[in-house]
Amino acid sequence: MAKPLTISLIQTDNVWEDIKANLENLSTKIEQIKEGTDMIILPELFSTGFTMHAEGVAETMDGSGVKWMLDTAKKRNCVIIGSLLIVDSGHYFNRLIVAFPDENFKYYDKRHLFSFAGEDKVFEAGQKRMTFEYKGFKICPLICYDLRFPVWSRNTEEIDLIIYVANWPNARMLAWDTLLKARAIENLCYVIGLNRVGIDNNKLVYTGHSAIYDAMGNSLMSIEIGKESIGTASVHLDHIKDTRSQFRFLEDRDNFSIN
Repeated sequence: MAKPLTISLIQTDNVWEDIKANLENLSTKIEQIKEGTDMIILPELFSTGFTMHAEGVAETMDGSGVKWMLDTAKKRNCVIIGSLLIVDSGHYFNRLIVAFPDENFKYYDKRHLFSFAGEDKVFEAGQKRMTFEYKGFKICPLICYDLRFPVWSRNTEEIDLIIYVANWPNARMLAWDTLLKARAIENLCYVIGLNRVGIDNNKLVYTGHSAIYDAMGNSLMSIEIGKESIGTASVHLDHIKDTRSQFRFLEDRDNFSIN
């Protein structure tokens, strides 16, 4: 039997455009997580909030945000995942970083930019998905608005776990809850949605609804709505294998490519 992957979700508020304060706050929260967690997931743009003031707060890949993630991953001997506001070669990106305990990292640039809030006017869109393997699991991390686009999330690579980090406002929580479950069911994989809480400087209210769903769309864990909290649960490869052996739906999926 394969070992489970234990994952901690930090559902948190943040301080608007204050990188130092947010990193200190998250360091305190991470200290509360028991040893043995394999992965810690943080919200979208966890160090700044969902700001469009990129020029004032963007960091480079050598900045304090990425360094903090790498240092924390090494210290806790686990993977740290979250997105940062990054400037790279003169362009701004909503960039998800996967920091590994061996001080290596991978990244994914948000493909679907939230035009409703003008994100597409500030950020450069990513052009390709990123997957990585960790402790036997094949994992695909995505960002917030990507959740609304099932083709981009489609399980074409035998993915075991899809992760969405988000700043998803309370006004559209029905879509968040429904689509997370749908992505799990249609892709026969675990799906994690980690969303923030609090009120940002745009006066948008966030209530979390962070959760983990199994390959049948059953909720394995949900975090108290509207509260800063940490939730930890384990996912199992045997569940994926057994579900796909019994329900061979992925064998009937359409073949396609994305331009």
